[in-house]
Amino acid sequence: MIENSSNGISSSDRNGKLVFPSPSLPSQPFSLSQGEGDDWNLRDFVGVLKRRAFVITGITAALMAVVVNVTLKQKPEYEGSFQLLVEPISDENTLSTLTPDKERNVTQTALDYDTQIRVLKSPKLMKGIVNKLQVNHPTIDDDSLAKSLNIKRLGETKIIEVSYKSNSQNDVKVVLDEVAEAFLKYSREERQSRVRQGAKFVEKQQQPLQNKVDSLQKSLQFFRQKSEFIDPTVQADQIINQVRLLSDRRLGVNQELAKAHANLTSLEGEQGKLAALQDAPVYQQLIIQLRQLETQISGELARFNEDSPNIQSLKDKRENLLPLLQQEAQRVVGVKYAEVATQVQTLEVQSSELSKAEEQLKQKVEQLPKLARKYNELQRDLQAATESLNRFKTTREILEIQGAQTEIRWELFQPPVKPGAPISPNIPRNLIMGFVASSVLGVGVALLIEKQDSTYHSLDALKAEISLPLLGIIPLQKRIKKSQYPYKAGKFVESLRVLHTNIQLVGDDRPIRSLVVSSPVAGEGKSTIAYHLAQIATSMGLRVLLVDADLRRPRIHSLCNLDNERGLSNLISTEMPLDQAIQQLPQMSKLSAIPAGPIPADPTYLLSSSNMKYLMEEFQKAFDLVIYDAPPMVGLADTSLLAPYTDGVVLVTRIHKTKSSSLVQALDSLKIGRMNILGMVVNAN
Repeated sequence: MIENSSNGISSSDRNGKLVFPSPSLPSQPFSLSQGEGDDWNLRDFVGVLKRRAFVITGITAALMAVVVNVTLKQKPEYEGSFQLLVEPISDENTLSTLTPDKERNVTQTALDYDTQIRVLKSPKLMKGIVNKLQVNHPTIDDDSLAKSLNIKRLGETKIIEVSYKSNSQNDVKVVLDEVAEAFLKYSREERQSRVRQGAKFVEKQQQPLQNKVDSLQKSLQFFRQKSEFIDPTVQADQIINQVRLLSDRRLGVNQELAKAHANLTSLEGEQGKLAALQDAPVYQQLIIQLRQLETQISGELARFNEDSPNIQSLKDKRENLLPLLQQEAQRVVGVKYAEVATQVQTLEVQSSELSKAEEQLKQKVEQLPKLARKYNELQRDLQAATESLNRFKTTREILEIQGAQTEIRWELFQPPVKPGAPISPNIPRNLIMGFVASSVLGVGVALLIEKQDSTYHSLDALKAEISLPLLGIIPLQKRIKKSQYPYKAGKFVESLRVLHTNIQLVGDDRPIRSLVVSSPVAGEGKSTIAYHLAQIATSMGLRVLLVDADLRRPRIHSLCNLDNERGLSNLISTEMPLDQAIQQLPQMSKLSAIPAGPIPADPTYLLSSSNMKYLMEEFQKAFDLVIYDAPPMVGLADTSLLAPYTDGVVLVTRIHKTKSSSLVQALDSLKIGRMNILGMVVNAN
């Protein structure tokens, strides 16, 4: 046994192939939680804002710059308006006072405001206004006036408000004056003629619609009589119910037919014939007589010889009875066979008739969609024609009422005035809304980026998904220098001591003598954790060997400030003595290290060799604790080769670095290899 790096072993000790069994410690179970991975609380939301502050600030600043630029470049816009009282305030002298009380609610508002507003904005009326305005304002045309002019009804009042927007205060006043004059003129002259023309048009169109409604009603009546139904939906339900009843009856007949076929087939066999003869009374009587003769013959044979007259008489009776028994059996089976055959024929006829009836009903069902479509088309056409006719009737009544009321001229309730301050741009409002919108967009983009990010950003998020023992949480701090040995108390040092203690506690009654330190991917601090864990274990009086088993990207020699010209790769591939590869760290007499050595062409081949297994056994015999710094697990088999010959694996993760996909792959690899997982270390560096 070797005690430290000062003693070595001869090359002859390492000849031959050695196979070691896996450690007997039970594997540590682990699982992925599925409960609350996507539920964010306020603390998580604040954490996202802090992490994505640069994105949020950048998007907000960029959008605010656009908002400010657009706002400042906008030309000032002015708006003015005037109001028209288009109906009298009281109902006197209106047609509504002449209607009965039960119809007054329908005719109380005689003016169709939507139609009236459309008329006021009609091209013909606008054209006359534009022609007058273009004399002094040639830039105003039909399109610009229609876009800038807004006409609306004020709530449920009898007032129409007309507003106009423009970049010039004077233009607003001039245009509104001209529009107000044109609308008042329209109310005096043209409105009455338009209402009358509208009434004539409605009356002209009403009669063809009435004829169309009458024709469709006759067509629908003829279609119902021809198709022999009132409603295709009801007819379809009736036929479907009939099909269902026929199908059930046919199913029952087919079941009886199958049973009859089975009986017929059974009668052709011996078992069926015997079953039929069980219910034949004459046959059973003959069987009883035969059995009685057999009994008598047996009794007489006990008393007389076989040639005696009594026995011969009984035998003659038996011989005479056998043909009768056979004839009766043939008769019974024949009658039974004929009955079953007749039943089969009858059931086949019934099944065929039911199938034909069912098929006829199915054909009717297939024809129903076509009839229903035709019926629905007629119903739809009739409904549309009726609605159109009703609309024309209502419009005619309204126009008649409007025609009576147009004798009352409109009144300029509020005249146009020159606008004061511009209505846009509203700089404070634009800036506030722009800031709110840009901030919301920035936060939204940040949340979207966060959703796409599978990296663990907090210890709670990691613990919520991975149910592994948490061996330690390493706070942010530079690694301990050699000049700091022996260690001084501090959060970093205490966290390492807790890590070492927890590792020993995981082993229950069996102390942990060797372990592998690995991580899902590179850059998660597994080499640094292995190095400091070895130092802490040494400070607690253990003889520790730190082995750099990362033959791809070794780091232990740089952390320990050691020569990497010889190391583990030399020990495995050559006959180098151990004392030439094991190096003792200054100021720590009980801490030794084996660097990785020259990087080999095939690290996996070396780590899977029998020499490596032999060395691992010798290391564990010579030291109190052997720590292997293994390569990352995702995509590499190195850790899976080392872990079975140690007491377990310590998996190092790193906040803001470890991704859930990488961690899941690493855990799957450990689970497949049935390796003992001591627990997880969260590195906050």
